[in-house]
Amino acid sequence: MRRRISFTSCCALLAFIFMLCVTASAPAGAQTAPTKPLTIETMYQPGGLTGRAPETMEWSPDGTRLTFVQRDEKGENGELWNVDTTTGDKTLLVSAAKLASLDPDVNKVKNEREKERRTRYHVAAYLWAPDSKHLIFDSQGQLWLYDLRSETAVQFTSASEPSGDPKFSPDGGHVAYVRKHNLYVRPVDGKDEKQLTKDTGENLFNGDIDWVYAEELAVRSNYFWSPDSKDIVFLHMDETKVPTYPITDWLPTHPNVENEKYPKVGDPNPVVRLGVADADKGKVRWISLTSDTESYIPRFGWVRDGVIWAEVLNRTEDKMDLYFVDAKTGKSKIVLTETTPGAWIDFEHVEVRFLKSNGQFLWPSWRDGNMHLYLYSFDKQNPMAAEAKLERQLTKGDFEVLGIEGVDEAAGTVFFLANKDDPRQLHLFSVQLDGSGFKSLTSEEGMHFGNFSDDGKHYTHMFFGPQTVTTISLCAVSGTCKPVWKARDAIAGYGLRAPKYLEFKADDGTVLYGRLLLPPDAPAGGKIPLIVNIYGGPAAQMVRKGAPDPFDEILSRKGFAIFAVDNRGTPGRDRKFQTAIRHEFGAVELKDQLTALDQLLALYPQLDKDRLAIWGWSNGGSMTLYAMTHSDRFRAGVAVAPVTNQVNYDTIYTERYMGLLKDDKAGYEESDVTRDADKLHGALLLVHGTSDDNVHFQNSIQMIDALIKAGKQFRLMTYPNKTHSIAGKDARVHLFTMIVDHFERELK
Repeated sequence: MRRRISFTSCCALLAFIFMLCVTASAPAGAQTAPTKPLTIETMYQPGGLTGRAPETMEWSPDGTRLTFVQRDEKGENGELWNVDTTTGDKTLLVSAAKLASLDPDVNKVKNEREKERRTRYHVAAYLWAPDSKHLIFDSQGQLWLYDLRSETAVQFTSASEPSGDPKFSPDGGHVAYVRKHNLYVRPVDGKDEKQLTKDTGENLFNGDIDWVYAEELAVRSNYFWSPDSKDIVFLHMDETKVPTYPITDWLPTHPNVENEKYPKVGDPNPVVRLGVADADKGKVRWISLTSDTESYIPRFGWVRDGVIWAEVLNRTEDKMDLYFVDAKTGKSKIVLTETTPGAWIDFEHVEVRFLKSNGQFLWPSWRDGNMHLYLYSFDKQNPMAAEAKLERQLTKGDFEVLGIEGVDEAAGTVFFLANKDDPRQLHLFSVQLDGSGFKSLTSEEGMHFGNFSDDGKHYTHMFFGPQTVTTISLCAVSGTCKPVWKARDAIAGYGLRAPKYLEFKADDGTVLYGRLLLPPDAPAGGKIPLIVNIYGGPAAQMVRKGAPDPFDEILSRKGFAIFAVDNRGTPGRDRKFQTAIRHEFGAVELKDQLTALDQLLALYPQLDKDRLAIWGWSNGGSMTLYAMTHSDRFRAGVAVAPVTNQVNYDTIYTERYMGLLKDDKAGYEESDVTRDADKLHGALLLVHGTSDDNVHFQNSIQMIDALIKAGKQFRLMTYPNKTHSIAGKDARVHLFTMIVDHFERELK
């Protein structure tokens, strides 16, 4: 259900620029006199309001340079640039003429689902070789090997089926890749290709990733080379029993149907196990970790040559075991178990990080009520001799560690992202492995992200704040930074204003953070209609100290006030706050929203309590429907791509928060908004893309049926072949124009 905008990595630049143009918000500030007209069309012009940001930022393995693709505003021409980490000098690495075939613009991909897959999951366009002298490009399914010295590209694969997820062996001698759910390997000299796994059919995956693991466990690869370049450990997935969902293209005379493997609540999940393939002989050894076929294996890799680590997560997602495995014999041992009674494993942020130089690893945990870092040790020569030993807790306090960004093992320093002192901000911090030296690398109010080189000596620093345009810099940890890219000043250019930041109290006394944008020219003594923009779920915060939201500004200039509040259950706060919605969706969230709304109306008497509206996307769409069927406060609402019945959504996400269907049927029934269609209050606009492979169009179909049976009038807009993001200028302009028109008609 995630309208996923990553806040934990600076690598996902496209997602951040989308956020800057459409969904971000910022603190209070005076209006800037605009120099350009702000319209929905300008929001979605090529390059957006801020200009096209660099794409696919990567560090060379030797840490001497940073590379990125820079495209023109239309995205039609791109160049691969190189930044020297010592001098900060930028030089052209691959020209536009050569890059046109090696890394074509993703917008040229015709299939909407494939386009969304490449952008949503940040599929890498190129990969550095270990020698830092070669690159391999994934050009829409064909791999090309590029020699930086000769500036020539050689086609590496030419099969009729696409090849993807390439990886160089650590010694640089071979490249592995996935084709048609099987693993292949080939020497870099282009000699004979070798197929390591030989399953046939669409239900067996070897090293490949299915939809639910990619979406809900953030899996980006399912195979890894051993340090000695001799073996590959991979995940085998059997999706035979996973039900399919039909995605229909109705535009041709004879419609096409694509069946997607998608486990809904209570359905069988893919059955997974680990395999180890000999890269030379092709022989596969299978590893059995648990007899529980319902378990997930979300992460795995190599401790050292001959020893694998793997995480096994139970289906209820409140217990995770860390295994060490002998790759030759298959013998395994649980060396650490993490449990979260009454909660869940916050897998978005639980990323184990093994240190290369010694027998230690970093382990994030919610165990003390906040997400913090813990250092464990083990015998690297004999890893399975004993359980891992807790050395110390590295971070403490009332804040959340949101990602391990880098490690400088030589200096004994860990770099991480956290929201210390203000959950509406993100900053970069460091701490020593001995627990000393906790300090902040960033201080200016706003959102900071870091992407560190392998040695932890340099990082890219991405920053945007309340009154600050987005900048990307290349920084040395020692303190010096060189500019890489700066966005156009949309704040000044379009007169974007920051909202007022406010605090409210839930009925149990919990602080709730909100934001409010008032019209720039509110009539004296007149009442102002108010629109609540909601998400409300466990996957996104609405109240962040980022960049001003241009769509909010457009609405406000039409005389509306725009309000958002993060209810209990949204991320960025402690475990108690986030798990308040355990085993239910809707009730706690709506209670907090209405409680904050009442306090807002008391604080701002110029707001019209009789002209209230609500709108949201994904979980925000679900909450819009829930609010309009469980209260009579809203005169109008817009629900975009909503889940209307939780059993329609996938296993991993929904069962994490709601529990298993067999254990709480009543809780699932209470969260089904179609049951309360007869209680709809207000003018509803329901919106969905027909090819949404995330929140299926089925959800809106069921809501439509329920509303018709209840005799309720509503408006409906479907977007043919569009996915969950309803992407593309034409569709976006149409949608956001319709949203404005709906509110103008119903609230004025």
